[in-house]
Amino acid sequence: MSHRPDTLAHAPLGRESAYPAQYDAGLLYSIPRAANRAPLGIDEANLPFVGEDEWHAFEVSWLNGRGKPIVAVARFRLPANSPQLIESKSWKLYLNSFNQTRFAQRDEVIATLSHDLSAAAGAPVSVELFDVDADALAPQRLPGESLDALDIEVSDYTPSADHLVVGEPIVEETLHSHLLKSNCPVTGQPDWGSVMIRYKGPKLDREGLLRYLIGYRQHQDFHEHCVEHIFTDLMHRAKPSELLVLARYVRRGGLDISPWRATPGLTPPSPLRLARQ
Repeated sequence: MSHRPDTLAHAPLGRESAYPAQYDAGLLYSIPRAANRAPLGIDEANLPFVGEDEWHAFEVSWLNGRGKPIVAVARFRLPANSPQLIESKSWKLYLNSFNQTRFAQRDEVIATLSHDLSAAAGAPVSVELFDVDADALAPQRLPGESLDALDIEVSDYTPSADHLVVGEPIVEETLHSHLLKSNCPVTGQPDWGSVMIRYKGPKLDREGLLRYLIGYRQHQDFHEHCVEHIFTDLMHRAKPSELLVLARYVRRGGLDISPWRATPGLTPPSPLRLARQ
């Protein structure tokens, strides 16, 4: 059975952990989303967005029916309306519990992963397995115009919506930055990422938007909550009629996490992986 704790007090993240020798679904550690959404004014019963948390796992292996190792890259999609997210270290430990476990067929691995992760998240989680040299894993680039060449002065490294300023024209544009950085809320380790913003509404001041995104540099939070924070601030300050916020975080511990949140009707350019992932 997957855990359903209310806090991170017993999470494996930041603790010394023994790696499992055999398959164990009980390693998965769930974290309720509600506690982090409440300070942003997000109502769990009436979410202001649609979206997913897309994970890639690069340390996936099991034994076939004859004991021969099989390796793969996995892609998981966790819906944003799931009541729980899954803590990343527990996810890694769980995946490593497959290493010495025999499965007769690849489909059996997919079915097991989907069942266990869905139980931990409280909602259906989709699972795909790829060969390590599959074309679907080839790096791509974020669409839209980069903000990173703007020559700005920065002195604030905590997120402040005051930097978000809009003008009169209504525009429809896609912007991105590779300067996103936040920190793990438990270990303090840096989480590097890229972020794409697609919107239709009053034109955002680009220098102010870049200052706002850089403001996450010393902010401690999970990837998923950072994206929801950005989405919420942009909706409150700019009031766009359409908005999509997508982050592609750099791989750490064999996992990368790419959450996206959007107003209904928008979907990201997916699948999309960057060179740093």
